[in-house]
Amino acid sequence: MLTISVLLLPLLLSSLLVSSSPLAKDQSVCARTSCGAGRECVSTDRGEPVCRCLQSCDVTEHWVCGSNSKSYRNHCELHRDACITQTKIHVEHRGRCVEKPTQADVSPIVCFLSDRDWLRERVIQWIQTEVGSTDGDSNVTSANDVLQTYFKTYDNGDSELDSKEFLSFLKHNETALNLTYSNTLETNLLLRSLCVDALIELSDENADWKLSLTEFINCLTPSYHPYERKCALEDEVFEDGAETRMECNKCVCACGNWVCTALTCTGEHLIEEDVKEGAEEEEMTEEEWSRRVAELNASQVDGRQQQT
Repeated sequence: MLTISVLLLPLLLSSLLVSSSPLAKDQSVCARTSCGAGRECVSTDRGEPVCRCLQSCDVTEHWVCGSNSKSYRNHCELHRDACITQTKIHVEHRGRCVEKPTQADVSPIVCFLSDRDWLRERVIQWIQTEVGSTDGDSNVTSANDVLQTYFKTYDNGDSELDSKEFLSFLKHNETALNLTYSNTLETNLLLRSLCVDALIELSDENADWKLSLTEFINCLTPSYHPYERKCALEDEVFEDGAETRMECNKCVCACGNWVCTALTCTGEHLIEEDVKEGAEEEEMTEEEWSRRVAELNASQVDGRQQQT
């Protein structure tokens, strides 16, 4: 009998230790309790099951991108964060999130003075090469003659070159010009068109966005140095490349004009002053936006006026 009692005593002590273990107690209480992802069941002091956020997750790397644009090491980390922050987060896709530029970082595509002048210099060099290669031709004796010949070639009969006709003139010797502003074809074509407009504006004395023969020759004559226009805003003058903002849109000074992006502004992209005042952003119509940009450019001044 004594031997049996001695054998039973260790088993009894072991049973008591297991039953008094917190882990065993939690497992017993939580046996019939199911918690959601990112949560675990624990026992309260009263022995009642309750769900709480996971204290930690394993370190396995199976990266996922959450709907909050945040990267998580694995699904467990995502659900744990959702539990802690008490927000709904679902898996957007596998792998890390790809950072996207905010609307505030978007800049308009513009032709700066340096881009315009670079285009002008390339065309002037091309014309001078043409003159040099035709020295033996009595019909062509100067750069003006070459320009006049090209003017007649691309003029549609109204004795003026518009931007489309000017672009056709540039395409005549695409190889010699090699006009590359950007690695992206679409952006390169857009910049070329914008710089052509800037060139036309350079010598367009009657502001009709077309060049007469005289204006065309002036534009591409090395000795022609027109005054440089600058951008103005609220009685201040800004150099080429200066930036300002109209609500959530960025505006850049380029060749004497303010050029702005046309993003739709929402509450989360309000400028700081509006946020402080609690102002609500209203979406502008295209007509209203055009009017705002026109008002911005209406105050433009040029270098010649500043000197007087």
